[in-house]
Parts: sequence; structure tokens; C-alpha cells
Amino acid sequence: MRKYTKKDILSVLTSESYEIIDYISQVREYRENNLITYSKNVFIPLTEICRNDCGYCNFKKTPDDKNAIILKSKEEILNELKIAEKYGCSEALFTFGEDADEEKVVLDRLNEFGYTDMIDYIVDVCRMTLDETDLLPHTNGGNFSYNAMKRLKEVNASMGLMLENSSPRLMELPAHEKSPGKDPKLRLETIANAGKLKIPYTTGILIGIGETKEEIVDSLFEIKHLHEKYGHIQEIIIQNFTKTPHIQMKDYPEPSFLDMVRTVTAASLLFSDTDVSIQVPPNLNYDTAQIFLLCGADDWGGVSPVSHDFVNPTSPWPTLNELEHLTSDAGFKLVERLCVYEKYINDEWLNESIKEKSINLLKHQ
Repeated sequence: MRKYTKKDILSVLTSESYEIIDYISQVREYRENNLITYSKNVFIPLTEICRNDCGYCNFKKTPDDKNAIILKSKEEILNELKIAEKYGCSEALFTFGEDADEEKVVLDRLNEFGYTDMIDYIVDVCRMTLDETDLLPHTNGGNFSYNAMKRLKEVNASMGLMLENSSPRLMELPAHEKSPGKDPKLRLETIANAGKLKIPYTTGILIGIGETKEEIVDSLFEIKHLHEKYGHIQEIIIQNFTKTPHIQMKDYPEPSFLDMVRTVTAASLLFSDTDVSIQVPPNLNYDTAQIFLLCGADDWGGVSPVSHDFVNPTSPWPTLNELEHLTSDAGFKLVERLCVYEKYINDEWLNESIKEKSINLLKHQ
């Protein structure tokens, strides 16, 4: 199988005319089956408070926003989990703003609930999920220390963090200039620590936020190097910037459809010698989503029948029937998966209780 160099991948990202079609045809040579996976989840933001202030963010709210989720109680969370359980969801996606407990209003609420910090709380929430529901926790809450991730590993089937881009230059641009947690050194360290701890992991890149083609290439190779070292990357998300009226970057151009085609194709080729899946969010690309399957994408990510995408609130997920149609119409077969990929459901990656619960869920899919 061919090993692609940085020069090769840059050629894909800068390709024009029929060259693009030639690269897409190369992807076909590496596809082993016609299966496209997805995870049926419930998306639960524990808090919308965040220390970062990204120029493209639709998630963060300030404490003085009367509609902001300051901190959901365990009772509220369990109620949402029980509804998701009735709809057959298997994944509980827990998100929250990075270091939200640095805000006094969040810390006060934590103390009111009997906790000293956000890590204590999310660990307890995940444990509740495992003990009282049929769902598996998947936590995505920004950078964590090694010790915090070690605790989270014991109560999560998988975890995730978007790299977005490995270039420190973006810290000087509107995308990340007010977001200390988006320092690529911190993000790469978090992803590496997940590998050291053997946590099945999701990461990805965000395109259209001021990066160059070369920086996209570097970012993909950084992820690949980490996976080659630790083997823990389940999937890579190729996410496109989408503008909305209320963000700082509202006047920025979105990446073109061809830019997405090139990037998905490039990622598919680069990771063709691995078992890493390539994911494209269908709600951000509904009208063009099928083409990305032809470019090598083999996963739709988490799709919820009960909650909306709080990170992209103006982009509703397709229904499961619509997702089935999008997939089959393109000549592929839609298959449900867990938030932890089957190859990681063993003693090397999961503790006994999460492993057994995952095995039982697989039997009923």
C-alpha cells in the first residue's frame, strides 16, 4: 500500500480540473467495503460557559445570558438520558466549555451540588450514566490534564477533542486569538495523553478558519504520527467552517465545496494504510454529503433522534430515515455503531464493566 508524503497530500489539496477526479478514483482502490457507520446519540451540554472565545463559535454563552446553561443538574441529565434510552440511543455525548469552573457562577453551582470542580462532576455524571442507563458516555470538554483523563477513562467508553489545526499562527487570527485552550501544543498533548492512557479517541480538523493548505497537511500528519505511535484514533472529523450572523467571523468566506472534496479525499488517502475512519458531519453538508462518501468518508458521526447539535444549532441533523436514504442512494449501506469502535472493545482498551456493557449493546444492535 502506498505511503503518502506531505508533498503528495499537498498535491491533492491544490488539485484542479480532472486531477481531482483522478485522486477520488484512487480512494476507491483502498475501500474495503461499502459500509457507512453512525452512532445514535443524545447530545447533552453540561454547561455553555467556556474560557475560550473562538471567532466561529456558536456554542459559548456568557453568564449574563438568561438562556445560558450554567450547569445542568444530575436530575436533568438523567431525565434526558432516559428519554434517549427510549429512542434506542447508545451514546451519551457530554460536552462543556473548557475550564468552565474558572467562572464563579459555574463554581458556585458545582459547590451547591456538592462538588469542588468540573472533573469531579463529569466523572460522577458518567458513572451515573453507566450505572443507571443503557448508554455509554463519550466526553468532549476541551483539554484535560493527564490525571484528569486517567479518571475519565474509567467512566468513558471513548473521548474526543478536535485538533482543528496544528499551526500556532492561527492563535493570532480571529479564530483563536481569544482562545488560550486552542493552543495546538496543548491540544496535541491532550491527544497524546489519550494515547498513553489507551483511550479510544476522536479528533479532527476544521477548515476555513484562516489556515493554509500547507497547515492542513501538517495537521493531518500530526494526527497520523500520534496514531502510529499509540493506535488510539478511531476517526478523524473533517469539519467545514459555517458562518452565522452572530459570530465574530460572520463575514469570513466558508470553504468551497471543492475545498471539502479535496480535504476529505486527501485525508482518506493519507489514512488509507490505517484503520482510522474519516467522518464528515452530514448536518453541515446535507446537500453535498453523498459526494464525500465517494471521496472516502465512511462515517457520519453521532446523529441524534432526540437532541440538536448545540455546537451547530442552525444545522439540524438529518433524520435517521434521511440518513439511510442519503447512504443507500449513493450505493452504500448504513450501519449503526457504538461510540467506541468494535476493535477497541477488549481488555487492552476498556475496563471490565465498560467492556461488558459494550459487548451487550453490540448484541442488541
